[in-house]
Amino acid sequence: MSVTLASLPIWVALLPLGVYLVALGWAHLSRRPVVVAGTVDLVALAAGVSGLVLAGPLAILQPAVGTAAWATAILLGSLLLILAGGLLATRPRLVVYNVTLEQLRPLLAEVVGKLDASARWAGESVVLPARGLQVLLDGRGVARAVSVVAVGSRSSPEAWAEFARGVRRAARKLRVHRSPWGAAAVVVGLAIVAASLVWGLVGLRRDPGPEAGLHASGGLRVADRVSVPSAGFRHARARRSFGP
Repeated sequence: MSVTLASLPIWVALLPLGVYLVALGWAHLSRRPVVVAGTVDLVALAAGVSGLVLAGPLAILQPAVGTAAWATAILLGSLLLILAGGLLATRPRLVVYNVTLEQLRPLLAEVVGKLDASARWAGESVVLPARGLQVLLDGRGVARAVSVVAVGSRSSPEAWAEFARGVRRAARKLRVHRSPWGAAAVVVGLAIVAASLVWGLVGLRRDPGPEAGLHASGGLRVADRVSVPSAGFRHARARRSFGP
């Protein structure tokens, strides 16, 4: 059995991207900041572009490995291994949507103060010496999202987990305005989803299927059977033409 990625319909490749944009827009339309783990953010992004990756780069690479089912499985497994390696290589991180750096910093200062009274700020980073934790704030400007990253080679996993819980609890108390980028992302995402579904339905209706033109029993249609002369009839006609 062969599996050809190049035959993947475009509407199937675009559908995950539309769903991802709708989810991203919903996060920016919330009246409270939405806090997600960095791994969740990366997996969601990978899922959103998965269709484009399958129909693009992987479809281009597939002729080099073949279209057999086992070769396609190896190709997809390699992609999953690359994603898993990226997840393992990334530092512990939180992504806070629909918030600016100026709005989030006082919130983090309150959380840090409760965890370690000896914490020291330096620009956009803070060190918690008693907890063995150092955190860096990375704002994304007009995107209204902030990444909170644990830096340093000796970050304590327990301290990071407690810090992340504190940030999530504090974010529920903060009220923010809905981001205009959220509405734009939702509109574009819904348009992609709707166009993909309509495209898919039209394609299914136009495709007559492999059994079109066949009788319900699996044979030729009656008209086809009548139009095709039998072997015995052709033999008898030839004998009359050339004599005994």
